[in-house]
Amino acid sequence: MNKERYVAFRHWQEQPYRVAEIGDEEHDCSTCGTHFRGNYCPRCGQSARLGRYSMKATFLNFLDVWGLGNRGMFRTLRDLVLRPGYMIRDYIMGMQMAYFPPFKLFFLLTALSLLIDSGLNIKGENRLEEAKAKFAAGLNDKKYNNDNTYPAQEEEAAYANNEITEEDQEADKKAELITDFFFKTASRVFSFILDHQNIFLLAGLLILSLPLYLLFRQCPAIPDLHYPEFFVSMVYITSMQTILMMPLGLLCIKNDVLETCLYAFTIIPLKQLSGYSWVRTFINVVASLICIFVLFFISVVVATICLSIFYGSRIQ
Repeated sequence: MNKERYVAFRHWQEQPYRVAEIGDEEHDCSTCGTHFRGNYCPRCGQSARLGRYSMKATFLNFLDVWGLGNRGMFRTLRDLVLRPGYMIRDYIMGMQMAYFPPFKLFFLLTALSLLIDSGLNIKGENRLEEAKAKFAAGLNDKKYNNDNTYPAQEEEAAYANNEITEEDQEADKKAELITDFFFKTASRVFSFILDHQNIFLLAGLLILSLPLYLLFRQCPAIPDLHYPEFFVSMVYITSMQTILMMPLGLLCIKNDVLETCLYAFTIIPLKQLSGYSWVRTFINVVASLICIFVLFFISVVVATICLSIFYGSRIQ
């Protein structure tokens, strides 16, 4: 029995969304009076199934104020959890009216996630402010540990013994000012990134999805996959991850192992989308992560060298 249910579920996963068949019943549109046959009026687009107001219609009209009550929002949320890769493939192959737009869904879910992190959870924790405070405290600890200045009494004694010259003191003051400026700037940048996660996440996704695309662009399911199509796919996959992570945020569950497992679910939509085997999909994901790590490491090294040259010239 369980095997039959699994087979039926797998069959449902792989099947594209089916639009309702055109009915043979004739109707008179209550809005424009057009006589027609089918599910929607060809003149004004009103549904032929319009009836008495219901709670469902009221709720959808309420959501429609923010543009959320149409274009299969609930269907999109369901399919992103149960059949993400197949749904994404249907969308990029042309079935776009059946699903909620990817970027609109991305910004909606990211905004909701920010609200949850800002205190809309069962404990009322503001994890954004906690992260900012923790980052600032880490910077201060690093600055203190890297501080090579003498204690006050030792500094006076060293200055009296000509161990510290006025030029050294002036250089130390300049270095301290530059260090303060650097740490304050880093703290502000980190806070700005946290407050505008959606923009930075989307920009990062545009770049980081490139190694994945190079490995999946000749996949069996879509042999001529284009980069914009793959980027839209990654936007949907990111929305799927946000949906899976939201319950943890709402319940204030902090479990690194569980979060890592949820992020690892990325392999499921990529496998369904590409048509590769599990092994090939896993190898491609690992290879892309290695490429991303190498690029990130090179970027950090280059940025460190540039900052060292800049701050060195400022001190001199």
